[in-house]
Amino acid sequence: MDLTSTVFAHHGDIPVRYTCEGQDISPPLSWSGVPPHTKSLTLIVDDPDAPDPAAPKTTWVHWVLIDIPPGITGLAEGGQPLPTGTREGLNDWNRTRYGGPCPPIGRHRYFFKLYALDTTLVDLHMPTKADLEHAMKQHVLATAELMGTYKKAQQKGALD
Repeated sequence: MDLTSTVFAHHGDIPVRYTCEGQDISPPLSWSGVPPHTKSLTLIVDDPDAPDPAAPKTTWVHWVLIDIPPGITGLAEGGQPLPTGTREGLNDWNRTRYGGPCPPIGRHRYFFKLYALDTTLVDLHMPTKADLEHAMKQHVLATAELMGTYKKAQQKGALD
């Protein structure tokens, strides 16, 4: 599978609009190459560089989506309305919507990870990333990844 965005390239800078310093909305995403026997898609957006990329201590989860219909080929800017049947899980702000990049220090990497599954996850109610990863074990048919970076404007003059 292939996962892309029209607003940033793989390994490129995520525009301010999609961060805590902008409108804090999700970037537009599109994908292709979903395997024919896919029953649902899931999306996880996370930052493995929290809180400091020089000494990361945790992976911060920004967005969790489950049961995206397999015929859907992307999400519009802002992600709303979500495709019919799509549900949101809990991010690390303990809420169910996208939370954009907002690194406290340095330039962080943000991974948008799409999974094609051979099942739906109707039994999961507002799962965390850990809940989702556990539930989709043995069900992943294919994956795609898009990584973007971001550093807050007030840090841009400092050394990375």
